Amino acid sequence: MDNSPMTAPDPKIITGDFGYVLEDVPHLSDYIHDDLPTHPNPLQDNPAYSVVKQYFVNVDDTVAQKIVVHKDSPRGTHFRRAGPRQKVYFESDEVHACIVTCGGLCPGLNTVIREIVCGLHHMYGVTRVLGIEGGYRGFYARNTISLTPKVVNDIHKRGGTILGTSRGGHDTSKIVDSIQDRGINQVYIIGGDGTQKGASVIFEEIRRRGLKVAVAGIPKTIDNDIPVIDKSFGFDSAVEEAQRAIRAAHVESESVENGIGLVKLMGRHSGFIAMYATLASRDVDCCLIPESPFYLEGHGGLFEYIEHRLKENGHMVIVVAEGAGQEYLYENTRNLDHKQDASGNKQLQDVGFWLSQKIKDHCSKQQKMTINLKYIDPTYMIRAIPSNASDNVYCTLLAHSAIHGAMAGYTGFTVGPVNGRHAYIPFHRITERQNKVVITDRMWARCLSSTNQPSFFSPKQLLEKKAEEESGENHMEDLAIK
Repeated sequence: MDNSPMTAPDPKIITGDFGYVLEDVPHLSDYIHDDLPTHPNPLQDNPAYSVVKQYFVNVDDTVAQKIVVHKDSPRGTHFRRAGPRQKVYFESDEVHACIVTCGGLCPGLNTVIREIVCGLHHMYGVTRVLGIEGGYRGFYARNTISLTPKVVNDIHKRGGTILGTSRGGHDTSKIVDSIQDRGINQVYIIGGDGTQKGASVIFEEIRRRGLKVAVAGIPKTIDNDIPVIDKSFGFDSAVEEAQRAIRAAHVESESVENGIGLVKLMGRHSGFIAMYATLASRDVDCCLIPESPFYLEGHGGLFEYIEHRLKENGHMVIVVAEGAGQEYLYENTRNLDHKQDASGNKQLQDVGFWLSQKIKDHCSKQQKMTINLKYIDPTYMIRAIPSNASDNVYCTLLAHSAIHGAMAGYTGFTVGPVNGRHAYIPFHRITERQNKVVITDRMWARCLSSTNQPSFFSPKQLLEKKAEEESGENHMEDLAIK
């Protein structure tokens, strides 16, 4: 990524009575000081929406980040509600939009592409939409394709992305030069936290040049580790597909004496897929995630639990997130820090293969126990599937919310559901940290209750973890208030 120095504007913070805080997103009128003309929203004449009462969102509508509050607590942080406005800042025939997908594959990418194209065309009469091929570097190194409703009609039934994708390749100046040269004035960027950081830098350069270009991000991560929003698209599909691997592991393990089915699922830093797949399956005896350290040997360790489970049931299923136990796989953290992919992500070693070898080695030393272990890694099968019905609907809402925001002149934002209502969120809020499983929360407790596994935490470690999480929450609240 181009790290040229650039001064970001101060966050747009609006305060109100009773501790109300609105973290607003930028608008074209913030930096284009000429009088920007507005136009009636074409949706007012669209017969599909003529029966909808109060279809246009009130400009003062906001969405609360924290939905559970005490009666005497402040109202807290809010975000601007997504949706169509009565006035738009682009005329339909002047819009020249582009779409780019970056990072790894995820179910639903093609659905988002399709719904941006069809939404622009059917709701706003926009006919010029470009697809940027091959991720960020495609702005200046690859061809583009013209996207029409006919071109994208069936793409939601396929996995992957018709535009192609890549990691890295971000050169801010070249990208914005390309946007200017092509006459693009709406940019839709689909990708994870690294991609959204890149989108934020692109927006800052566009703002610095004073261009009338709206930049909208659609957050994508199969791991569900983007903060603020309720969940990321593709997550439901991933959990559903993970069930197939878990079912296979369960059939294999229960068909032989002392059978162990070991399934590695995605989750570099966050164990949401592993946890939800475990809860949905009810066939899992042990779930290991990055947020909850585990140890192998000694009293209360994983090996002891495996022996106990095999003696009790004669078989077991273990689910491990790819980021779990990485501290055991590296000699020191220095080696870990230096190994990164093009997106800047730390390259992980195969914890599933390592754990399967460790279990085999341990049991071979116990002459009284012979095991039959099957290791299943469905990672790339899960990433490549088309999105399911739930994600298809969700991707449609994300795409439409992004379109409404861009047409209304908002820019430098990402979109997503906050407590069930779609909102426009400043880029910095979704890139400042990663969403993680809170192991002192009820959901992780439900998972442990489902598997009957020990937490692998000593009481002292549990208290320290709880204090650490509470301190982090208080710190985030302090930042929001400031």
